[in-house]
Amino acid sequence: MTQNLHNTILNQVNTGVLVINSDMEIDYWNRFLQVHSGRAKEDIVGRNLFDVFPELPKPSLRRKLQGVFLLGTPTFSSWEQRRHLFELPHSRPITTDSEFMAQNCSFLPLKDESGQVNQVCIIIEDATDVCYFQSQLNDTMAKLEKSSRTDGLTQIANRRYWEERLTIEFARCHRHGGELSLIMFDLDKFKSINDIYGHQAGDLVLVRTAAELTSMLRTADLAGRYGGEEFGIVLPDTDLTQAMVVAERIREKIETTVFEFNDKVLPVTISLGVTQYDSSQKNHEKMIAQADAALYKAKESGRNISIAFELE
Repeated sequence: MTQNLHNTILNQVNTGVLVINSDMEIDYWNRFLQVHSGRAKEDIVGRNLFDVFPELPKPSLRRKLQGVFLLGTPTFSSWEQRRHLFELPHSRPITTDSEFMAQNCSFLPLKDESGQVNQVCIIIEDATDVCYFQSQLNDTMAKLEKSSRTDGLTQIANRRYWEERLTIEFARCHRHGGELSLIMFDLDKFKSINDIYGHQAGDLVLVRTAAELTSMLRTADLAGRYGGEEFGIVLPDTDLTQAMVVAERIREKIETTVFEFNDKVLPVTISLGVTQYDSSQKNHEKMIAQADAALYKAKESGRNISIAFELE
């Protein structure tokens, strides 16, 4: 009666339950496993665990099971460590990226009358929902993190994140030496574009400029929208001569790019100011001020030009 009751309970639980002996042969196989594996217990009981599930990580799982037999203490495998041990299909085929259920597996020692561990019960919990929602949460957090450092219009770094990165690079040079350059630029006569063609045209120019800019930079470089129509570019491991070459390439690229809005070609050029790190600068803000001063000089010199900062 007791054995029948145990079987009834184990076949009703929404959890996989299988029992193996010290020869790694399966002694018990509950209904959950029959349903999810498509294999009847008559075809499974008495067979070797690793023959039934050849996909199992045999060396590591065998060591884990032998440890339970030897020490008589339970152990556990989480889906966060390994998404699944057993290839059992789940019921979320559309919303997950794996066809098999994520699993938490418990390995429990079963003792005979003499107190010796003669079997191990493996309990397989379907953790697919937990795994799925954790994945969704991680994706959401990643998007929020990206949003917190990205300019909403241009999709490049916003001012806060851009300045954080510049601060880090400045501190690196200040502590260890090395090269660091900074380019500040803005769009020439941008207010006229907004006034004549409308703010949608202005937004298009900002977005296209950011896209062209990003395509020309190295992975280590960082472009950011400093404010309005002004942009900044952090160039690690770059001296002033190299930075001026980069600035001229960007200036020429923007000048030759066709910015079209409502069948009208917009007149778009940029002016750029360039500076480099030196030990006399107290902080990154001094670099920005120097690059801005060079940018102002470029504006005063007729626009559509790159000018390097020079100490007076």
